[in-house]
Amino acid sequence: MKYNVIERGDDISKELTERFHTLAAQQGMPRDEENPDIVLSIGGDGTMLQAFHKYTKQLDHIAFVGIHTGHLGFFADWKPHELDDLASLMFSVTTPEELHVVQYPVVEIEITTEQGIETHLALNEFTLRGIEVSLVARLHVNDEMFEMFRGDGICISSPAGSTAYNKSLGGAMVHPSLEAIQIAEIASINNRVYRTLGSSMILPKHHHCDIYPKAQQNMLLSLDHLYMQRSDVVSIRCRVASNVKVKFARFRPFPFWNRVREAFVGLEVK
Repeated sequence: MKYNVIERGDDISKELTERFHTLAAQQGMPRDEENPDIVLSIGGDGTMLQAFHKYTKQLDHIAFVGIHTGHLGFFADWKPHELDDLASLMFSVTTPEELHVVQYPVVEIEITTEQGIETHLALNEFTLRGIEVSLVARLHVNDEMFEMFRGDGICISSPAGSTAYNKSLGGAMVHPSLEAIQIAEIASINNRVYRTLGSSMILPKHHHCDIYPKAQQNMLLSLDHLYMQRSDVVSIRCRVASNVKVKFARFRPFPFWNRVREAFVGLEVK
């Protein structure tokens, strides 16, 4: 199998990266930055997001695995002192077909402008916010008018990203294996003109949400950690990506609800 490493850039991450390169060379595991079979993320969840977006065109044949060098991350199964154990398990797998992987859905975003349609993927979430003034937009669900939104913005999250920004907005935590997207409001304004649901809602795979912002509205859009300022958006379609999932290599069990408990409740079961 071919591998690559994406690391955060701090001293610990750099040291672990060099250690892994040495171990891989000793085992004859080739490094391939352009077309790896497995990508090792060393850092935090932000590092995993960088790895995901670097290889969004190759998700069909790449599996990710993470070592966290800070706080416990939802995308990282391993701690720094466990690098040698992880490396040993990775080296025991000779072909991608032998890898045990879990597959999670991602968010697909179609942005329509007067110039055409562009498609993006998000591992955690997609957000849109108004710049200088409140965001004003119509929301349609399955091609029917649902509500008129006015407020700071809207967050569309994947199940894997439900524990991130979505949680801080009061959204539900969703098991990452469920094929759905979640729509959460960011400081909505409710009065006799603008009336919104006031809570997050979850749409299954075969549903979609269309957002029609006010014409030529200046907005800040984000795809995970990537930001872009736009004023040319006609509409945005949000849905579960139909033919794409992200793969994570699992070399040992680490149940999702255990991650949630450790991260937010602080209780570790010995």
